[in-house]
This record gives sequence, C-alpha cells and structure tokens, in this order.
Amino acid sequence: MSIQEQVNFLKAIHPFDKLTKRELEYFADNLDIIYLKKDEIIQNFSQEPEFLYFIIKGIVQEKNEEKEVLSFYSNQEFFDSVSLIENFSKNKFITKEETICYTLPREIFIKVLHENPTLESFFFQSISQKLNGNVHHEKNKELANLMIAKVKDARVHKALILPFETSIFDAVTKIKEAKVPTLLLEDENKEIHIVTDSDFREKVILNRMNFDDSVGKISNSGLRYVNENDFLFNAQLLMTKHGLKRLVVKNNSEEIVGILDQISLSSFFATHTFSVSNEITRANTIDELKIASQSLLKIIKSLYAKGVKVSFISKLINQLNRKVMNKLFIMTAPKELIGKSSLLVMGSEGRGEQVLKTDQDNALIVSDDCTVSKEDLQKFTSLYTETLVDFGFPRCEGNIMLSNPYWCRTQKEFKDLIYDWINKPEPDSYMNLAIFYDAICASGDRELLDELKRYMFKVCSDSKSFFMHFAKIVMDFDVPLGFFDGFVFDSKNKEHEHELDIKKGGIFIVVQGVRALSLENKLMRTNTLKRIKELTDKKVFTEDFADELTEAFNYLCSLKLKSNIEKLDSGQVVDNYIDPDTLTTMEKDLLKDSFKIVNKLKKKLENHYKLNYV
Repeated sequence: MSIQEQVNFLKAIHPFDKLTKRELEYFADNLDIIYLKKDEIIQNFSQEPEFLYFIIKGIVQEKNEEKEVLSFYSNQEFFDSVSLIENFSKNKFITKEETICYTLPREIFIKVLHENPTLESFFFQSISQKLNGNVHHEKNKELANLMIAKVKDARVHKALILPFETSIFDAVTKIKEAKVPTLLLEDENKEIHIVTDSDFREKVILNRMNFDDSVGKISNSGLRYVNENDFLFNAQLLMTKHGLKRLVVKNNSEEIVGILDQISLSSFFATHTFSVSNEITRANTIDELKIASQSLLKIIKSLYAKGVKVSFISKLINQLNRKVMNKLFIMTAPKELIGKSSLLVMGSEGRGEQVLKTDQDNALIVSDDCTVSKEDLQKFTSLYTETLVDFGFPRCEGNIMLSNPYWCRTQKEFKDLIYDWINKPEPDSYMNLAIFYDAICASGDRELLDELKRYMFKVCSDSKSFFMHFAKIVMDFDVPLGFFDGFVFDSKNKEHEHELDIKKGGIFIVVQGVRALSLENKLMRTNTLKRIKELTDKKVFTEDFADELTEAFNYLCSLKLKSNIEKLDSGQVVDNYIDPDTLTTMEKDLLKDSFKIVNKLKKKLENHYKLNYV
C-alpha cells in the first residue's frame, strides 16, 4: 500500500482520526505488514509487547490464562494499547483465521501518545469521560447516514391516479376519501398530469368553474420522476434545480408508488417532530390519529442518525406518545370520566425511557365520586386497549393494561391495593409496586395519582423490611461480566447462547436500583437519570459515581437502540440481546466498562440494604 492509503486506513479508525497530518504520516512511515496463519500466537502472556496491531483482514482472539475468551478483533480494529502502555501483556492474542495486520512499533506509538493530548486523553481518561466521548464520536459518524437516506425513508404520499376526464366534483370526492393532498391524472396517451390543492382553490373557486367540468382542465404536465431507492439529497437537488414542490415516485418496475412533496422532504431532515405533533393535535378521527402515530419510527431513526442522545430521543418520543394517548382518551372516553379520572402510563413509558414501541403498560384511576357505569367503563377500556394495539402498541404479556380490571380501579381501591402490595406481599407485589411508582398521568386529573404516591410513601415508611425486599430484586440478575473482564453467556439459552441480555444484565439493574433508593427518599420523579440527579443532590451518590452511572446507563440504552434499529431494518424481531462479536473493539470495551459500573451499583445496594441478610 502507498503512504496515502495507509494514512486513509488509520484515519478511519477512532481515535487515530484525531491525529494531525504530520502524525498520521509519521505513523504510516513506520508501519509494516505481517501475514499470520490460523491459530498463530501473536502475543503471549507476560510478554513485553513490541507492536500495536491494526487488522487489515482476519480475526484475532484475546484469551486470559484460564483460556477464557475475552474479545474478538476484526477488520479495521486495533490491539493491544493497554499492553503497550503498561509494557506488559496480561493476555494472549491468537489468530482465528489467516490474518493480515499492520504493525506499529511501541516506541512510535508511545512517543505520539504523549505528544498528542487528544490521543493521550482517550487512552488515559476515566470510564465516564470515555463513555461520553464515544457519544460525540458516534454523533459525527452517524451524521453521514443522512447523506445515504433514501426517498422511501421519507413520508411518500399515496398516489391516487384517475382518468383525465374525471369531473371536478368526483375528483374532490376521491381525494377526500383517499386523504391525499395531490391527484394524478392519466390521459388517453398514458401521459401523467398533476392537480394540487392550490389548483382547486385558485383555478376552480376563483374562476367559478362548473364542478361537472373535466378536472384535466386545471392540471399541470411536465412532471419530474424519482426512484424510491434514489438518495433524498438527489431529490432535494432536483426540486431546487427545477423549482418544484413535488416529485412523482416510481419503484424499480417503473410503477408510480407515490408523491414526495417539499414538506415531507423538509420534515425528514428536520425529523418532522413539529409536523407530527401538529398532526396529532389536528386529528379529528381515530384513523387520522393512527396515521400520525405511525410516523414516530421515522423520527426515531432520523434523530438517531443525527447522533442525538438516546435520553433526548426518549423524552421527545414519549411526549409524542403521551400526546397520542391523551388525544385517544379524549376521543373515546365516556363523558363521565373526563375530569374524574387519571390515565396512567407506566414502566419504561412512564419513566420516559421507551423509544421503540414495546408492550402496553397503562392503568386508569377513577375518582371515587365518578358516576360512570361499570358496563360503560369496561366497554371503553377494551376499546382503548384494542385501538392502541391497532396503532402498533402490542398487548402487555403480563396483562398490565387498563382493560384488565386489576389496573382499572377507583382511587380508594388503589389505596387498598398499594397497602396490600407493601404489607401483604404476593409474588408479584414488589414488581407491581415498581411499575406503579414509575407511573405518570397521560390524561385527566394528575392529583389523583400524586395523592396515591404520597400515600405509598407513607405506608412504605411504616415497613422496616420493605425496602430491603424491594431492592433485593436486583440480586436476582447477574451482570454478564466475568472476573477477568470476559463476557459471560447463558449456555442454557440455546437461541441466544452467544448473545448478552443487555436489559437484564445492565439496564434493569440500574433502573431498579435507582428506583429503590428513590422510593426510600420519597422522590416523585420517574425518569432514571433525573432520579440519579436528585439522589446526588441528597448525597446518596457522589458526583463522580453519578456521572459514571449516568454515562453507563446512556451507553447501554444507546447500544440497545442501535441494535434494535438494525434488527428492524433487516426484518428481525426486536429484543434485548446484543451479539458482542458485532461490536467494534471500542464498543466492547465501553460495554465492559458500563457493566463494571453496574456492578458497583449492585455492591452499593448490597451494603446499603444489607441484602446478604435478607
């Protein structure tokens, strides 16, 4: 390879993309290429390392002295900077297939490491700094995804094609039925023409045209076409070049599949959250509300591609979800419930941490003086649940939905239930209480919920053993990280035996641990990150640990979202499993660092609540 090819190779690997031009060329000048056979030992235990290795092609495995596999390294990844810095190799590196590597002498790496503050900071920074730094790197990397967004990724309006001689009256009727803003017409020569809503206003109404006239009289020709698999930026350039507001979209078979307008194009690049919010507000029917709610996945993908933090995406999407649920409640609830009830969303939705649509976790508090009949209440709650299912919110497998009478009660009945959860616990009592504690009011009278939470705090305070048992739930979940920093897999789970359950092994432990401490300190907050901040203000956490815990939680949630978006795009089932072999070296290291912080939280809970004695 030429020096420039080697420079480009290094620039594609973080954090070496932060080197200066001179430093990159210095590295490139000192690179050598080596060829390694399968099962060849590159670096052994207790050896003084000589090189930093960059893999051009192949796979390298890292093992500890117990022969436990710690990591895999593949194309455009490097190893082992830690050994070079410490001048001692703790582990063994061995090829799993024929491998080609660049080698950079240790003295060259160490020299530049100490000359470049950014590089030095990366390799010596704290876990918290490293996690946060990765977010900024991912933001810059994922921003490029916008450049490859396709036309079909934006909102393409359905194409309604009518004969050229259709009457104006019939055309307007068809447009209203199809709920589209634009009409296409086909004449006797198979040519396509277009009629927009402005054509009806400016040509029909202002000119007092006869509604029985042919709609073709007000149409426009000279349309421009774009393929649904073409890049959105090309579509934008085409619109700009010809001064167009609309393009007709075709598939690979040259069939017309829809219309891309300027608003949809602009909305995509602006994540169109504002326009979706307005669509929800303006929705007059359940069908219109459903259409608005189905735009949320595109918003998530767009925000994620722009590198926006998961915590912000969650907040935004949850606000839109609650807006949908509130609107649906107002549309479908009996008049007796309006102002006399509180619609709750719970679980991850209540905490503001749900991004992709998961199963429903909702409930309904009915005011003690509400006059709604049991028959009307049951009819409404069933309709509400089924409508959400139709919107794309699956039923809760545990039946935690307001259509279940257990989660639809008067305020007094909920007080009795809370008392029993705490003082007469059944197997599911602690989890039910946890779910309820995370509840927020999505529609109706918020004070109904707040009063129940204040009652919950009071009853909890009277039970000495409650918090110990409530917190002990986290001890039932193991962090999938071994003693020597290797990932631990569940060999009994044949379907996912080489994958990690990132929710059970990390996210849930943080959520439940922070939730237990928050309940003990009577915090009304539901969001995990906000709870961490308030617990820090109360000196429950040190600021350093709070920073680490925040970054670890953000990273775990970000990794889960990234994995699920990739699964959605490839038609796989969305779940909580991560395959470490699909992660880069840096991602694997950050995942291990995050798991270490989760373990620190578990240890803190164990000591605080004396969980060894429960």
